[in-house]
Amino acid sequence: MKKLLFLTTLLLIGQLTLAQDDKSKRPSPPAQAKQTVGGKTITIDYSQPSVKGRSVWDPAGKVAPMGQVWRTGANETTSIEVSDDVKVEGKPLPKGKYALFTIPGEKDWTIIVNKTIKWGAFSYKQDEDVLRVTVPAKKAPGFQEKFNIAISPQGVVSLVWADTKVDFTVK
Repeated sequence: MKKLLFLTTLLLIGQLTLAQDDKSKRPSPPAQAKQTVGGKTITIDYSQPSVKGRSVWDPAGKVAPMGQVWRTGANETTSIEVSDDVKVEGKPLPKGKYALFTIPGEKDWTIIVNKTIKWGAFSYKQDEDVLRVTVPAKKAPGFQEKFNIAISPQGVVSLVWADTKVDFTVK
């Protein structure tokens, strides 16, 4: 009888643990943007925070403050994986899996590809950057409640959230 009770308890603990690991139930659920461009596959894994009435670009804010390194999503660090050597805005990026960070700005954003994939941007180190490019920020065509990343068949990666859209090219 004790063995049965022990096994039942273990089973229940296991189910509770698995339920907590269901990332789709998070307030900022996981998402993926994937596209093949010129025979090379680009995959971006990220989580989608929502605006929820917040000022997301507020320099003093805690969501995605202007002028500071942002993990480009929520939860785990956003990752970008390329199946072969590519160019990001004309700069070479070797085949591999990297962290994707950004520094939001009013007029321009810095796109950062970094060696180290960890939780969030807390352990970000600039000396581990593989590539940095600056691209213009634009007004989004419409308000976007949930952060979204899309990759066009031409290799244009679009980051859209709230009233802002940022594009960079991977070829």
